[in-house]
Amino acid sequence: MSEEGSLRERLIDAGVDLVLTEGSASVGLRETARRAGVSHGAPRRYFPTHHALLSAIAQRGFEDLGARFEAAIAGATTPRAQLEAVARVYVGYALERRGMFELMFRHDLLDSGPQAPDQSRLRRTTLPLFARITQLVARCRSERDAALGADEPDETAPPPAVTAAALWSNLHGTAQLWAWGSLQLTLGDPPLDGGPADGQCDRLIAAVLAAHLGPVTS
Repeated sequence: MSEEGSLRERLIDAGVDLVLTEGSASVGLRETARRAGVSHGAPRRYFPTHHALLSAIAQRGFEDLGARFEAAIAGATTPRAQLEAVARVYVGYALERRGMFELMFRHDLLDSGPQAPDQSRLRRTTLPLFARITQLVARCRSERDAALGADEPDETAPPPAVTAAALWSNLHGTAQLWAWGSLQLTLGDPPLDGGPADGQCDRLIAAVLAAHLGPVTS
């Protein structure tokens, strides 16, 4: 890696550390430069705006999450099992790396629009993750129709992308509500410092999948 590329990565590393330890609100160009041990003007050479820096940090998070998705999917043999594995990773990531998770989906803070300076890089990282979930939803639906002996697909069902978006929203809400302690209150569980107990997490994820994909068919 060139010296220029190395400095850019150091700045992103410092930004990631800030997000994980103090939250995205703490990330500024000057503080990031201080953490990286460079002059306060150095970040401007790579990140002309605050949004550009946050976008680069968020992209690092999406790359990490995407790698975790691929590793989880590799160990599952059916589309439903793959989606369940992805769901586990998603909720686990949200609870393990809360600051990063909260930043990654704040597209009002990121350069992710079609005309944004850094949009192509961020969109190339994020959109394939959603496309993969949409593909798995479509495969789950096809396998379920086949298991039920349906000759034609259900034309009343929403498009796979809509179902995938609803599923994603449900998982995101599950992770966020657990992080805030709301689910523990409503489910009668004691507050925990970490994520949900394995059994409870399994039940929540299974309920989300069943709500959007139907029950598991044998």
